[in-house]
Amino acid sequence: MNIEQAKSIQLTDYMHSIGCTLIKQQGVSLWYLSPLRAESEPSFKINLNRNEWYDFGAGVGGDIIRLVMELHRTTDVGEVLRILGNKPISHDSLSFRPQESFQCFEDISVKPLENVALLQFLAERKIPADIAAAYCKEVHYKLGSKPYFAIGFENVSGGYELRNKYFKGCISPKAISHIGNTNRSCCLFEGFMDMLSFQTLCRQKGVDLVKYDIVVLNSVGNVSASISPLRNYEQVHCYLDNDSAGQRATAEIGRQLGSKLIDRSLSYALHKDLNDYLCGKPIASEKHIIKPRKMKL
Repeated sequence: MNIEQAKSIQLTDYMHSIGCTLIKQQGVSLWYLSPLRAESEPSFKINLNRNEWYDFGAGVGGDIIRLVMELHRTTDVGEVLRILGNKPISHDSLSFRPQESFQCFEDISVKPLENVALLQFLAERKIPADIAAAYCKEVHYKLGSKPYFAIGFENVSGGYELRNKYFKGCISPKAISHIGNTNRSCCLFEGFMDMLSFQTLCRQKGVDLVKYDIVVLNSVGNVSASISPLRNYEQVHCYLDNDSAGQRATAEIGRQLGSKLIDRSLSYALHKDLNDYLCGKPIASEKHIIKPRKMKL
């Protein structure tokens, strides 16, 4: 990917691909919770005409290249292009364009997870089909007149996080997912692929997870919504991503929960997230030189 191709990516598509949900629209201005920091009121604006963003809380803005630089704490344009080139970003899904209306999901149907293409995608991520099927569904839907299907992971508000090899998004409403409500401890994840990876790692190590509930943020923008249920636990084992957004979210949750929070991210410090750890994929940036601890489950 070159600079021109990167700048042609709609910011709305990119925001959707990283799990950020539109809060409100005012003409050509779209408002989101900032992906750069934890907040409860939207202060991150995208201008559709210019395809530019501005974070009023942080006082920074620019094009998509500047946004990726801020998210990944890098000034290396080459690294930004590699990040964008490796990220599945849908250009026909939930994009906003000037003079165009929001495309809604239609003809939604939910069934057991059996699709061969979806199971192959999971196998590529080293996640067993039976583990995924225990927590996820197969969701079919239309955008406009086009049919699609994806792995679906339900949240507490009845929405679904969607994922396949080429697309990452959600059927609103956006919310956290909470599995179980009977234990004194829980494991906290950023996305459901991380949670499935954790389940896989536990199976490999013979670890029984029956004593832990599960909370999945489904977006770092849901940090505020997670605090109330997390306060009910004596311990929260936190497995968020090893990137700037994940680190900021962990820090904010730590400020709210104090000593209840146990940050486990150093266990996979040389990997961006738990799935990369499971797949043996290291962080590309040489800035991450922290020696990893033995994975604690």
